[in-house]
Amino acid sequence: MCETCGCGKPVEFKIYDPSHDHDHSHDHTHNHEYPHDHEHNHDHEHSHDHEHEHDAWHSHEHDHDHYNNQSDKRLIDLNIDILSENDRLAQLNRRFFEGRKVLCLNMVSSPGSGKTSILEKTIAALKATHKMSVIEGDQQTPIDANRIEKAGAPAIQINTGSGCHLDARMIDSALKKLDVDAGSILFVENVGNLVCPAMFDLGEFKRVVVISVTEGDDKPLKYPYMFMSSQLCIINKSDLLPWVDFNTEETMKHAHSLNPGLEFIVLSAKTGEGMDLWYDWLARQARSVISPEKV
Repeated sequence: MCETCGCGKPVEFKIYDPSHDHDHSHDHTHNHEYPHDHEHNHDHEHSHDHEHEHDAWHSHEHDHDHYNNQSDKRLIDLNIDILSENDRLAQLNRRFFEGRKVLCLNMVSSPGSGKTSILEKTIAALKATHKMSVIEGDQQTPIDANRIEKAGAPAIQINTGSGCHLDARMIDSALKKLDVDAGSILFVENVGNLVCPAMFDLGEFKRVVVISVTEGDDKPLKYPYMFMSSQLCIINKSDLLPWVDFNTEETMKHAHSLNPGLEFIVLSAKTGEGMDLWYDWLARQARSVISPEKV
């Protein structure tokens, strides 16, 4: 866990809805009630009163000042507590998505890989045949959510402040503001970071890691946990391959040494090369979630 970068303790985050042009601040120094029904019907129990849940998170906040005087075991215990609570909330999110047959994809990458550009092109190409919405994650500004809204899909922006990743609780809060249609695709564009998001399950159906040819073909070896926890790797900016020192086969080889089942799509969001492969992959995933009887 990254105590120095802010993900080792709860932080304030804000949710911004471009369609209403205002944001919502979530200061987790006080209690929230999270019925988790998102104003939809559920077939599972969701009466979790976050007075209890926040105790688990806030104990870490209050103990943080004492780290230097405690053992490594104490650090590990606190980290395990945080991840356990996140995993519990992620399971509630997952059950919500399953109940409404929503294909939720967690899009992860380092900054500048082109996640938002891929989503813009995807929305423009598929909005006539698929219902889509997006939860955007960034430390500051609603820029990406505004871009998604202009592309034609409803979006909610989560600004994490000093936090370097989205977590399951943030997704739960965003779902209360974003009316996700049954039988739709929900993209979660995570904060640009290949380290911390790998540890936090959001309740997604699959995780898609995006890299670009400008980043170097050793990315899987440098950030193994992200590639080990993903199901698809998109290699973006293929139009730049003639001008950069990037070996696609070596990247795939490195990644498959960590995760033999990882799928790959090489594409360019700018030129459109390979985007059909991505659309086909999306359609297959959507059928498996929304209409499994037809798969």
